[in-house]
Amino acid sequence: MRINDRNLMGPAASETGRTPETQKLDRTGASSSGAPESGGDRVEFSSSLGRLAQALSSHAAQRSSRVESLAALYQSGGYRADSQATSQSMISEALAAGHE
Repeated sequence: MRINDRNLMGPAASETGRTPETQKLDRTGASSSGAPESGGDRVEFSSSLGRLAQALSSHAAQRSSRVESLAALYQSGGYRADSQATSQSMISEALAAGHE
């Protein structure tokens, strides 16, 4: 039995004659290709994508900082969890997930 499925071999199998092109992403999120634009493929990302990436990166840094400070507080014995607030948040999140 022989199976001829191009997806199994990946997109590169059908494009063996093409040379690989490199793409660089600038700070605004726009993509520029390392190959000349002579009718080849081209990809451009909007500046919104760049702003989203920056926002996500900033959020990750803030969250990491908060986790580190909580860990230090816990290790020193100064962290006291509010069990009522924790349980209310867990229930609220569970109820919100049930409505989606």
